[in-house]
Amino acid sequence: MLTAGKRLAVFSIREGKGGSIWVRAGSAFVNKDGSLNVLLDVLPLDGKLHVREAAEKRDTAAAMGGRYAGEPGLDSMPVGGHS
Repeated sequence: MLTAGKRLAVFSIREGKGGSIWVRAGSAFVNKDGSLNVLLDVLPLDGKLHVREAAEKRDTAAAMGGRYAGEPGLDSMPVGGHS
């Protein structure tokens, strides 16, 4: 249930060779009137976003059944000459 002050996670989900890849795209917050404020750090390539209740970071990958690229690690490290 969405209640005022609830913190939500925003993801872009892409299909990869090994299954779904969940990329953390930002956060959302529920307002007193039930509307949402969505704060994006990235834009999805396909224009689709998935919003769900925020979970503990260490539990997120297991709960989603796919790779999670929301924390620094191999899946989210920059590739190429830019840092």
